[in-house]
This record gives sequence, C-alpha cells and structure tokens, in this order.
Amino acid sequence: MLMQAGNLLATTLGRSFWLRQFRLWHWVSAAFSLAGMFLFAVTGFTLNNASLFATRPETVELSASLPPDLLAAIRAMPEAGETPVPAAVAAWAAGEFRVTLDHRPTETNADEVYIALPRPGGDAWMAIDRASGDVTYRLTDGGWLAWLNDLHKGRNAGPVWSWFIDLLALACVIFTLTGFGLLWMHAKLRPATWPLGWASFALPLIIALLFIH
Repeated sequence: MLMQAGNLLATTLGRSFWLRQFRLWHWVSAAFSLAGMFLFAVTGFTLNNASLFATRPETVELSASLPPDLLAAIRAMPEAGETPVPAAVAAWAAGEFRVTLDHRPTETNADEVYIALPRPGGDAWMAIDRASGDVTYRLTDGGWLAWLNDLHKGRNAGPVWSWFIDLLALACVIFTLTGFGLLWMHAKLRPATWPLGWASFALPLIIALLFIH
C-alpha cells in the first residue's frame, strides 16, 4: 500500500519534480548538519564507552580578599535569597579570576555569598565570606573530551547551544526523510533497498525487546 501511494504521488506531480525536491533538501540539510552529526556521532561513542576515555579532572583553587568598599556592598546584600552580587563586585571578580558573575543567582545567607558556576566539561564555584571578605574560587576542568561530551548532552551550555541542538535535530529529520524519499524513487532499480530499509527499523526494535530489561 505504501509503495502504491508513493507511485501514485510520483505520477500525479511528476517524478522529476520529486527527485529535484528530495535532492535539494537532502543536500541542504546534509550541509547544515554535517559537522553537528559528526560531533554527536563521535561523542555518542565516547559517552557509551566512557571507561575507555576516562580522564582525571584537574582542580584549581584561588583565593583573594575583597577591597573594603566592595566588602561593604556584600554586607549590604539581603541575608537570604538569590540576589546577584553588585556590579562592582562582579567587575572585580572578572579582573581577579576571569569569571563572569553578572546576573548569576547566588545562595546567600548571613555568613556567606555562594555562586555556582557550572560549565561544560567541569564545574566551578565562588564563595565570599561576608565577615572577612575572603573570596575562594574553585575550578574543576575535565578536559576537552568532557567538554565535548557535555555539549552532546547540552549540559550547562546555555540557551543558544540548546537552540542549535534543536535546529540540528530538525535538519537531521529532513535529511532522513528526504533520504527515504530518494530511496523510494530509486527502489525499482535497487532490489536491496527495502530489505535493508526495513532492517534499519527491525534491528533496534529486536535489540530493545530481547536485550533491554
């Protein structure tokens, strides 16, 4: 029935029309998603075989003291809540530790201002003592592979990267559907098309039913 519907559609609108459309959208979606598909395929392998690519994270801890005027600004913050640090404190931290605190929520209590600084491939945080002005900044870096793996998962990569993943997923869907259309159009000349095509559906289903418990 599916093949009959496809043949009817091709006859109605013209085989050459559909071939042009499928080829056009297939190569456009392939060109857009080329690097992304390669990245996600490689990181899919590294994530699925994490024991083969284990690395030891490196941790760096730095400390400094707030100038008196900035300490006064920290003491003037509410004693509880998530209020970001004042702009002057954020500017000082950017120069001292090369870190961006602007608009980042805090975990503030009467004794300390704590700022979580999650990032792809590692983690970081900063703590400011509200009594002494002592500042501790701790950075953990898992290396470039951990960074790529976190990009695969969209972990702590920000909204723009999340939008890119959505666009890449859409491009991959278009690439797959137009590839299926091209297979359909050439199936009569390639007898192995449908056995291999149905195998692509059957294989993951069989594995899921038999080996995932």
